Amino acid sequence: MKRRQSSFRSNYLPRRAKVWSLVLVWNLALGIWNFSARAADTNSLISTWVSAQANIHTFSADVVQTRTFKSLAQPLTAYGHVWFEAPNRFRWELTNPVPSIAVRGPDEMLVIYPKIKRAERYALAGDQAGQWRDVMKLLDAGFPRSEADVQSQYNILAQHVNGDICELTLQPKSATARKLMPQIKIGFSTKNSTLASTELKMADGSTMRNDFKNTEINPKIDESLFAPKLANDYIIVEPFKP
Repeated sequence: MKRRQSSFRSNYLPRRAKVWSLVLVWNLALGIWNFSARAADTNSLISTWVSAQANIHTFSADVVQTRTFKSLAQPLTAYGHVWFEAPNRFRWELTNPVPSIAVRGPDEMLVIYPKIKRAERYALAGDQAGQWRDVMKLLDAGFPRSEADVQSQYNILAQHVNGDICELTLQPKSATARKLMPQIKIGFSTKNSTLASTELKMADGSTMRNDFKNTEINPKIDESLFAPKLANDYIIVEPFKP
């Protein structure tokens, strides 16, 4: 396999940012709560939701992603699928209009761009994590296992129930994480506690919303999805490696 290490090229930054946003939004689908109007009802819903996540071992869903930018009059829409396996493995795959794949394992994340035969490897352990260390820690909390797990990582900014969806607006406590994503919105079903949507506000004012449908809880997932094999003609880079 051909391997080459280099720094980010400017023409790849939009794609990298897009996939990173995807990954972070999906793995930050959790929250904490405080008391406000309807506090008792909302607190009960969130407690039920957090409790339900402890029983989720695998997750699969179609996703519709909508990106908005200050520089664009119309939002951009993409379609794909996401798979998750507790505690920290996932595959996030966009298929239309531009294919891209992000695969996360215990020690690294691989971002693949099939059309240009390029892959980017990010270490999630050791010194290579660098300034992303706090962000990487957030990736380990894809689904909350307890209230204590999430209370140390997020502040609640707002919460409300609209029909069958409870939506939380969260702020990462980590200063490093806030530089990338100052605000996160999480929507989950009040009927069955399944993840309905996520919306990430980036530091530059852009937003990305992900709406999930055709959700499967605890499906059997093919192991090969988390271990992609790259052809010999792929260029592999490690952007954060010295």
